[in-house]
Amino acid sequence: MYKFAQPGAINEIVEVRFKNTRKGFYRNVNQLNLRVGDIVAVEASPGHDIGVITLTGELIKEQMKKYKVPTGAELKKVYRKAKPADVEKWEEAKELEHETMIESRKIARDLKLEMKIGDVEYQGDRTKAIFYYIAEDRVDFRQLIKVLAERFRIRVEMKQIGARQEAGLIGGIGSCGRELCCSTWISDFVSVTTNAARVQQLSLNPQKLAGQCGKLKCCLNYELDSYLDAQRDFPSSEIELKCKQGTAYHQKTDVFKRQMYYLATSENNSSLIALSPERVREIQRANQKGKEVDTWNAIDLEQTKTTRKAKDLDYTNSVGTESLTRFDNKKKSPKKRHKKRRNPRRNENRN
Repeated sequence: MYKFAQPGAINEIVEVRFKNTRKGFYRNVNQLNLRVGDIVAVEASPGHDIGVITLTGELIKEQMKKYKVPTGAELKKVYRKAKPADVEKWEEAKELEHETMIESRKIARDLKLEMKIGDVEYQGDRTKAIFYYIAEDRVDFRQLIKVLAERFRIRVEMKQIGARQEAGLIGGIGSCGRELCCSTWISDFVSVTTNAARVQQLSLNPQKLAGQCGKLKCCLNYELDSYLDAQRDFPSSEIELKCKQGTAYHQKTDVFKRQMYYLATSENNSSLIALSPERVREIQRANQKGKEVDTWNAIDLEQTKTTRKAKDLDYTNSVGTESLTRFDNKKKSPKKRHKKRRNPRRNENRN
């Protein structure tokens, strides 16, 4: 178990997140009481930047090990907790980013540069901006930097990114219905190959396997190691199985059911059979010795279907049997007032 930061404890090093996935480690030299979610002003070159603390405590050491950052490395400083004036200036800088990106694209187009500016990130004090761009070939953007610096009166930093990083900067919703992983928590991008889809026996449909960046989805690698470990318990699927009834060719492997499906062919017909990994090994050993097994001893697929088949539900048609106004309050009929009958004897006495 990790020792999480205790309330009131002073954290020597904290992780600060800026726009999208850009993060950095900073040293708390002023011994400030910092917690996750605090907005802080940190050292930048030049000036200062504004970010949000995302990690504190002992977990910082594990994160630094992950990114191979020595604990005693020279880190930039945390100046202070952001003041209202700092936050206001930071918000104003963020509002300028989209307009700056559109105008910088026009400038790059006028200079006939083969590049696409995907995003712009202003520093918290509005003295510097990072221009993220995509380019297939090397681009000489020295003239572009001069024009951008004169136009926006800031220091300009150009940073080349890939298609995956661009999707992370822009953000969006994936086919799973959740926010893109590259825009929330992924910071280092590992290459994804079609072999990951083959191992997991997914349909090689480019439209389903591609993400918003146009590349293979990063989530194809999430369960890849589990599938590779599970497939070690299965025999080779490239070997044909021979039986006195015919020959069987591998079609697919179901890791979860621990079944291997083969197309068993004979002179008369062919059928799909399911074999356990243990049975496949037995048949392969017999075939290696030059013997053919008598029967497949396949798993009865029909029996497994009937055992998992849900019970049929009896449905009744209740349309027209109930009134739509059955729950409405019925109007109470007004009570009839009975007129008092006059006593004729009293009238006679009066007369």
